[in-house]
Amino acid sequence: MSDADSNLLKGSLLYREFLAERSAILEHKWFLSENAKYDVGFEKALLSWILNYRGKWRGDRLSKILASKQT
Repeated sequence: MSDADSNLLKGSLLYREFLAERSAILEHKWFLSENAKYDVGFEKALLSWILNYRGKWRGDRLSKILASKQT
C-alpha cells in the first residue's frame, strides 16, 4: 500500500469509526477482566459488547457525527 493510500485510509471516517469501536471493545474487555479477576479474552469481550452495548454506542456515535456536520 502506498503512503497516499495509507493516509487516505487513516483519514477516512470508516477507519476512524473502526478504531473508536475497537477502543470501546478493549475498554469493555478491561472492565470484564477486572470483574472476573482474569483476562477474559478479546472474543468473549467482543461478543458481550456486541450483545449489550453496540447498538446504543453506534446510535450515540451517529448522533454526534450528524450534530457535528450541522454546525
